[in-house]
Amino acid sequence: METNIKKYRLAKKIAESGLTSRRQAEDLILSGHVKVDGKIVNTPVFFVTEKNLITVDEKLLPKQSDEIIIWKFYKPRGVITSRSDNNNRPTVFDYFKEIKNERILYVGRLDCNSEGLLLFVNNGDIARKMELPSTALEITYRVRIFGNLSEKAIEKLKFGVTIKGIKYGSAKVEEENPKNKSKNHWVKVTLSEGKNREIRKLMQYFGCRVNKLIRIKYGPFKLDKLRPGNIEKIKKHEIQKFLSTL
Repeated sequence: METNIKKYRLAKKIAESGLTSRRQAEDLILSGHVKVDGKIVNTPVFFVTEKNLITVDEKLLPKQSDEIIIWKFYKPRGVITSRSDNNNRPTVFDYFKEIKNERILYVGRLDCNSEGLLLFVNNGDIARKMELPSTALEITYRVRIFGNLSEKAIEKLKFGVTIKGIKYGSAKVEEENPKNKSKNHWVKVTLSEGKNREIRKLMQYFGCRVNKLIRIKYGPFKLDKLRPGNIEKIKKHEIQKFLSTL
């Protein structure tokens, strides 16, 4: 008798294949488009193993590629981090139409008004690990703020703060030009766990307003000279070195 067989929630397994988002996967299940071992499953609360045969609209769920590929993408401001948008706004996947035969997932969402480095990977397990707080990948942003962020506030941010009952972890803040600081100035903020709109909420808490936010680093990967809308495949040896640390 086999024991300790790893089980996955069906919608999550579909999403990690890169076929669609988790929410869209749940919709496909509820509307009868998904079969497991030839039988229709109509509840998202269903668990599968690697041995189960999963089909979506009679097509076999794509397997994850053996070769791990990671892309760097400069997400422009105003572009939605999603596979589709109900308001017909441009999405990050509009820029990946030229990449054929790859099921890809983004790592770490950027909101509509933020820009900069967004990573994509063709393996759901790796994408999930890269986002886990326990992996503790440092993420750095270049942020233009309006207001006076005091040294006392910067020190508090280093140890984490609680806002409206939500605990935010350590945020390392570095002034770009501390000797010539105007009301409108740039700082670098480094997090190891990014909650929804975290930097904007932290700055607002200390009386500052974010008017531009650019992600410049995610783990070991940097934005470098990438321009808005550009895509760059990360070199194999860099990926291998990174994977050995995960």
